[in-house]
Amino acid sequence: MDTLLALLTVFTQPQLFLLVGLGTFLGVYIGAIPGLSVTMAVSILISFTFSWDVYPAISLMVGIYMGGVYGGSRTAILLNIPGAPSAIATAMDGYPMAQRGEAGEAIGVTTVMSFFGGLVGIAVLALAAPFVAEFALTFQPRDYMLLAVLGILLVGSLSAGSLLKGIFAGALGIAIGAVGRDPLTFAERFTFDFQIMEGGISFIAVMIGMFGISEALLQLHHVGADAMRQKIDRIIPSWSTVRKYLPLSLQTSSIGVIIGALPGTGGDIAALMAYDHAKRVTKKPTRPFGTGAMEGLVAPETANNAAVGGAFVPMMTLGIPGDAVTAIMIGALFIHGLNPGPMLMVDQPQMFWFIVGALLTANVFILICGLTGIKLFTKIVEMPRAVLIPLIMLLSVVGAYAVNNSVTDVYWMLGFGVFGYFMRHYGYPLGPVILGVILSRLLDDNWRRAIISEREDLGAFFAGILTSPLSLTLLLVCIVILLSQTPLFTLLKSRVSKETGDQL
Repeated sequence: MDTLLALLTVFTQPQLFLLVGLGTFLGVYIGAIPGLSVTMAVSILISFTFSWDVYPAISLMVGIYMGGVYGGSRTAILLNIPGAPSAIATAMDGYPMAQRGEAGEAIGVTTVMSFFGGLVGIAVLALAAPFVAEFALTFQPRDYMLLAVLGILLVGSLSAGSLLKGIFAGALGIAIGAVGRDPLTFAERFTFDFQIMEGGISFIAVMIGMFGISEALLQLHHVGADAMRQKIDRIIPSWSTVRKYLPLSLQTSSIGVIIGALPGTGGDIAALMAYDHAKRVTKKPTRPFGTGAMEGLVAPETANNAAVGGAFVPMMTLGIPGDAVTAIMIGALFIHGLNPGPMLMVDQPQMFWFIVGALLTANVFILICGLTGIKLFTKIVEMPRAVLIPLIMLLSVVGAYAVNNSVTDVYWMLGFGVFGYFMRHYGYPLGPVILGVILSRLLDDNWRRAIISEREDLGAFFAGILTSPLSLTLLLVCIVILLSQTPLFTLLKSRVSKETGDQL
C-alpha cells in the first residue's frame, strides 16, 4: 500500500503534477534548441530549487529531463539540426520526410514512439532495476572499449554511399574527439601548439556546424525555390501503424534500456545503435534508410527515451549515474539529505517509487506536449528560404555560443559548418563524424584503463577478452558486423537468397 501511495504522489498532489507538466513543457522546447542541453538546464535548476522541498525539486528536474530528450527531435526533423545528440539518428530520416511534406506525420510518429520507449524504460526501472544494475556492473573497461568499437562499426550503416567514405568520416570524428589535453597524462594531442585547442573541441559545436550551417549553405543553392507544403492532416498515427512498428520498437527499447544503464553512455549512443539495428533487421523498409524510412524514426526515438529509464537504474540502485543528467540529479538528492544507492531502496523506498511516478507522469505529458503545436511548428519549414536560412544560421550561432558562453565555440561551429558543406557536396556522410567524436573518449579512456589494469600486458588483455563470456560475446558481435559489411558477405547473401528463391 505504501508503494502504491508513493507511486501516486504526483497524481494526488496538484502542485507536483503541475511542476512535472511545466518541466516537461520547458524540456521539450529547451531540447529543441541546439546548444541548450538538458544537462545545462538541470544543473541551472539546482541553484533555483536549492531551498525547495525535495519532491517539487525532483518533479521539475524529471520533467525537464524527459521532455528534453524528446524535444531534440523537433529541429532534427524540421531543420536538420538535432536539438540534442540523441536526435542525430532521427535527423537522418526525419528531415527527408519533412522535405517530402510529411513533417506532421514524422513528428506524430516520433511522439508516440518516444512515449512507448519511455514506458518500456520506466517499466524496467520499476520491475527489474536491481537485475539490470547488476548486469551493467559486470561490464569491465575492456567491455566498454569493445562497445565503442561496436559503435564505430556502425559507420557501415550510417554510410548511405561508399563505405570507404564512411570509414574516413568516422576516423576524422575520432581524431576530432582526441584533440586537446590527455585527461590521464595531461599531454597535448593534435593541438599543434595552439592554446585555443588545448581544451579540446566542443562536440556540440561540431554537431551544430556540421548539420546546421552546412544545411544553410546547401539551401543557398535553392534560395529561389518554393517551400514544400506540409501535410498536417494525419498527425496522430493510426493503430495499424503503431502495431506495425511495435516489434521493432520493443527491440530498440531494450537496446535503449541496456545502453542507458551503462555508466558513461546515454541516449545518443543508444539511438545510433538502435538505428543500426533497425537497418539490419528491417528487410523491407517503407523507403530506403536515409531517404525518409519510418523505421529510421521509430528505432532511435524509442531507444533514446527508453535510455532515460535505463539511466535511472544504476543511479537509484547503486548510486552510479547512467549519464550526465542523472549525475547532477544525484547531487540534487545529496543536497536534500538523501543518499542514492542500495540503502535508498531500503531506507526510503517511497523516494524510489515517487521518482518512478514522476517519470511516468512526464512521459504522459510528452504525449500531450508532443502532439500539440505541430501545425505551428511545421510552418517553420514552409517559410521562404530567404527567411529560413538566416533563421538556421542564427539558431546555430546562439546554440554554439550557449554551450560554454564562448565565442571560440562559434568559430569552431562555423569552421565545421563550411567543412561539413564540402563533405556533403562531395558525398561524404556526416553521421560517422559525429559518431566518431561521441565514441572517441569512450574508446580512448577504456582502452587505457583496460591495458593498465592488465599491467600493459597485451597477452593478458586478449586472454581476458577470450575468457570472459561477456567480452567474447561483444567481440564476436563486432566480427560478425565487420564481416557483414564486406563484399564477400553481400555476394554470399545474394547467392543464398537466389538459391532459396529457386527452391521455392
